[in-house]
Parts: sequence; C-alpha cells; structure tokens
Amino acid sequence: MTRRTDQPRRRVVLTGLATAPRLDLARAASDPSPDSISGTAIELDAKPQAISMTAADTAVIVVDMQNDFGSKGGMFDLAGIDISGVQKAVAPTGRVIASARKAGIRIVYLKMAFRADLSDMGAPGSVNRDRHLRMNVGKVVRAPDGTESRILIRDTWNSDILSELKPSDQDILVYKSRFSGFYQTNLHATLTKLGIKHLIFTGCTTSICVESTVRDAMFRDYLPVLLADCMSEPIGQGLARSNHEASILSAEVLFGWVSSSDEFISALAHAGSANRV
Repeated sequence: MTRRTDQPRRRVVLTGLATAPRLDLARAASDPSPDSISGTAIELDAKPQAISMTAADTAVIVVDMQNDFGSKGGMFDLAGIDISGVQKAVAPTGRVIASARKAGIRIVYLKMAFRADLSDMGAPGSVNRDRHLRMNVGKVVRAPDGTESRILIRDTWNSDILSELKPSDQDILVYKSRFSGFYQTNLHATLTKLGIKHLIFTGCTTSICVESTVRDAMFRDYLPVLLADCMSEPIGQGLARSNHEASILSAEVLFGWVSSSDEFISALAHAGSANRV
C-alpha cells in the first residue's frame, strides 16, 4: 500500500452505527511513523504457539483505559472497587503503545461511555441499564480538578482516557455502549477497510470488556492476541484462580493467543532491526 507523508493524520472518532461520521480511510491509513516496518514479518512469542504478523495488518486495541476505571475519583474508585490492578497495567500498556506507534501500527482506543440522556443504555429493565444504574452512571460528580463531570458519560473527565495513555492525533477512538467494542459500532467496518487482521489487546477489565471484545473479534475471524500484563480484573481477586487468570486461559485455549508487553516490544524491535539490514 502506498502511504502518503504530505499531510498530518488526524484522530478519527467513531460512535454508534447510526451516528458515526464518515471515515476518511485514505487519511486514516496515511503517514506512518518514519520507523514503520509495514511489510516486515513480526514474529511474536506467544501461547499456545508463536504467531506472525505485520505492522500493516495489525492494530493495538486499548480497551476502556479511562478515568472511570483507573483514576481516583472515577466510577470504580467511588464504588470502592480496587483500581490498583488497572493502574499497574498503565506502564506496560504505555510502552506497548509507544513501540507500536513507532513501528507504524494502528492504535484503536475503545471508550465505554453513554450519551448524556442515557438513550443508548438499553431498554428499561434491561441488564445493561440496570447494572450500570447501580453504579450511578450519569450521576453528576466533581472531577479531581474541581470541574463538574458525570459518571461514564461521553465527553467528560470521567470518560477521558487516562492521562498517561493519552491518544495521539493519528489514533482512532470508538465509543461503545456495551461491553464489546463491536456491538453497534463501526469498529469492524473500520478494521476491515484498513486491512487489519491481527488485534493486540490491552485494557480493562479482563473478563468483561476485554474478553467480550476478544470473543466478538474471534467470531469475525480476527486473530486476537492478549498481552496479559497490560490488563486487569478486580472481579475474583483473592480466589484460587482469578477471573483475569481464567480469561487468559480461555483465550490461550480457544480464542486466540496470549503474550506480554516485553515479548511484543521485543518482537517489534527485532523486526525493525531486520528491516534496516
């Protein structure tokens, strides 16, 4: 694919199917990093076996790494849910994103957040609406900087990506209103038009939004790879096998591959070295 370098790339924000803006795919695919390894094979050590991909057919998916789940004053923290696991996943996720950008790999951020009127939360009595209302979704709160915000509502501090993982202008943002990033969004259409086949998963939480999106990805014949140290799960902490560990095992056996941030970054570095020879 010929890639243009004469125009800066701009962040593309996708919402639901009915309201998503037209995506300029020519621009979205243009101007990779100068260190792009677009056509070079990336050999990633993973379980159950190594997997080969290229930068051109790969995207890093960052699932819900936003203030409501990983920051003090966010939804999880206000509900008394331990956010230390999510915070621990920030540093390795940041390294993965930086290395992927340098290699010319697409970064896609998923953001769990509802419209201000909650019209996309689901029908009255639905599980999605009921469970989220129990978590005070829509409630007006004060952000740590003193400004007014609302729990899990679009375009507020609460739904902003964690500051350490702030998206760049070339990244793609996809709002979602269910656990899976594929449900009533343009994610599949966008990835298909960009020629993406391999999905490198990071984010929270492992057994809910990450696994839901991984399952839907596998059903659509993508090749999902979970970076285990780049995700976290508060449910089941303290059990003999946590929900995080159970989801990782399920992915390894049935849904795709499991690797780590170090293995992914190392694979990109090796491919980059081979590309310069």
